[in-house]
Amino acid sequence: MISRRVLLAVPALLALWPLARWWRPSALPPVPVLAPPQGPLRVYHLGHSLVGPDMPHMLAQLAPQGHRWNSQLGSGTNLKQHWEPDLAILDFETSNQPPAFRAAREAIGSGDYDAVVLTEMVELRDAIRYFDGAEYFHRWASLARAGAAKTRVYLYETWHHLNDPEGWDSRIASDLDRLWLQQLTGTDSRAAPDRPAYLIPAGQVMAAVARAAKAGEIDGLNAREDLFARSETGALDTIHINDLGAYVVALTHFAVLYQRAPLGLPHQLSRADGSAAQSLSATAAEQVQRIVWQVVLAQPRTGLALAAQAGGGA
Repeated sequence: MISRRVLLAVPALLALWPLARWWRPSALPPVPVLAPPQGPLRVYHLGHSLVGPDMPHMLAQLAPQGHRWNSQLGSGTNLKQHWEPDLAILDFETSNQPPAFRAAREAIGSGDYDAVVLTEMVELRDAIRYFDGAEYFHRWASLARAGAAKTRVYLYETWHHLNDPEGWDSRIASDLDRLWLQQLTGTDSRAAPDRPAYLIPAGQVMAAVARAAKAGEIDGLNAREDLFARSETGALDTIHINDLGAYVVALTHFAVLYQRAPLGLPHQLSRADGSAAQSLSATAAEQVQRIVWQVVLAQPRTGLALAAQAGGGA
């Protein structure tokens, strides 16, 4: 038998039902389609070790001659730590070396850059809940917009640990809209619908490449672990990518920033220290490049005209 207390609670819950719509985020405003850049870009990267020194250096080798970049990085650094001068940034001295380093507040507000690429720490839920990720993303994006009308703002979507208890693939699939777009950048996207943060869907690309590798569709790659670093003893690093992973992420940045298919780009590149990076075979590079382009075109928030025509996404 239903208790009297439960019966009394039902009308109260029904009365609150119309308010439920306020608890669900509204759809994000669509992003305006961007005109492709007409020449090399100057790019600023703000983030942590999932940016690293090698990926931007690889991007510069893929990009048109004259591409330039600067960065401010740390280890596990969130956007709040980058913004607040009294908060320490782990490994600041070792992560920020000339000529790549330029202090973030001065650089992003200078108007010197065609593109500012922001990313947030992972665990992303913690960044949003405990470190005001949405607020500080909006601050950095607003600073970039105030610097120059030409500056485009981008969100670099990353990934979580391979051994995430909810599943690496599952987190990448579910986090893009719910966490990266709605929660981290949603406030900013609604505040600046004409100049929003565009998406660099590196997490989605990494997952797609990992699926293809597992299916035997990429020459020389067999599993997602092939994209991740290992220690000198062979222990797997479950979050940091190796040279092959950095190449995948650099291709994704190229495709979005330059709005060009990465097909035919070089695959034998160097690291930031000048040493030769581990590389895919020519066949594998072509296979990966095609996957990158397919994923980028499937995401309308990249700002590409072909992606907008395809529709879908947040």
